[in-house]
Amino acid sequence: MRHFLRSPLTWMVVAELIVVGALVVLASTAITSAITAASRPAPASPALSLPDSPGDATALPDLPGVTPGLRGPLPGLNVDSSFWRSRLAELNREQVVLAQLEWRIVHAAMDAIKRYLETVVLPAIQHAEKSGG
Repeated sequence: MRHFLRSPLTWMVVAELIVVGALVVLASTAITSAITAASRPAPASPALSLPDSPGDATALPDLPGVTPGLRGPLPGLNVDSSFWRSRLAELNREQVVLAQLEWRIVHAAMDAIKRYLETVVLPAIQHAEKSGG
């Protein structure tokens, strides 16, 4: 038992357990704080009230039937099918290019390994068999 307590490996394992335990506690507190922050409603910003100014009396009256035009896309998810069709087609083209690139890399590596085996490893093995036998 005395040898076990004097071993540096024992103390390294104990120190590692302390470090891992501290990291687990830190991660769990970070996760729980993120969950509780997400579940709390966001505070509403206070309404800004403009001070009364003499210019308010000379403001133009609202005209019925006149609505302002759209000033850009509405916030949120774009549900236009042509938008998604073009984005997905672009993504698929890029995926095909990536797959072809991966295929070329894998086959180039396989060819290089095959050449190395045929030109370096096999001649060395054959030479060792001839000289040893």
